[in-house]
Amino acid sequence: MRYSACIEWLFAAEAPSFPDRIRAAKAAGLDAVEFWKFSNKDVDAVRAALDETGLPLAGILCEPIAPLANPEAHGWFLEGVRTSLAAALKLGAKVMIAQAGDDQHGVARARQHAEIVKVLGEAAKIIEGSGVTLALEPLNDRVDHPGYYLTSTTEGLDIIDEVGRGDIRLLYDIYHAAVMGEEIDLLAGRLDRVVHVHLADTPGRGEPGTGRMDYAERLGWLAANGYDGLVGLEYKPSVATVESLRFRERV
Repeated sequence: MRYSACIEWLFAAEAPSFPDRIRAAKAAGLDAVEFWKFSNKDVDAVRAALDETGLPLAGILCEPIAPLANPEAHGWFLEGVRTSLAAALKLGAKVMIAQAGDDQHGVARARQHAEIVKVLGEAAKIIEGSGVTLALEPLNDRVDHPGYYLTSTTEGLDIIDEVGRGDIRLLYDIYHAAVMGEEIDLLAGRLDRVVHVHLADTPGRGEPGTGRMDYAERLGWLAANGYDGLVGLEYKPSVATVESLRFRERV
């Protein structure tokens, strides 16, 4: 497996600046870095650190996060796609992560689902030909994101299929899926819809090995079924970051 460090959490205790976290990730032998918002970063300094280290930027958030099931939010979401795409191209990020936002109370799920499909289809027109992929991310609503609409990986895959555009794909988060009680084999036959993977242990969202999740089995399933993308380490280290990376020796 190739690993990307989410430097919102990894190396945060050791290096206060994001450029220094990029350098620390390089020194630790990681294959890429990623972070959440670009709007609160010194983009030029980040770009310089990426160039210095040669590390690719695996992904950034598509900002702002909008309730995609609400048609009234579609305009400002699509404007955010344009702004985020400009940042992704400047930084060399290949993936922009789109979150679905909260469930719209009182609105039928079928209608909400259809609105998400519709707006992602419009987003595909904006990013077409850019080389950047927009990745829809299911999250858990049991611990971290109460009220979130898209908690089902299967529904996420269905949305991707209904949009039917190669530049709209899925971010599969092993932690969130495990919290929701999902098994990884629900990706069988549909793994090609996944453009990026995130990993943390459960419970606690610490590094693999701090919880009870069968992370090695899940990573092994991905490898055995042909996933060759990056695995983003989006966990909260319980020890020094370099020490937390020792889980890789057990995979």
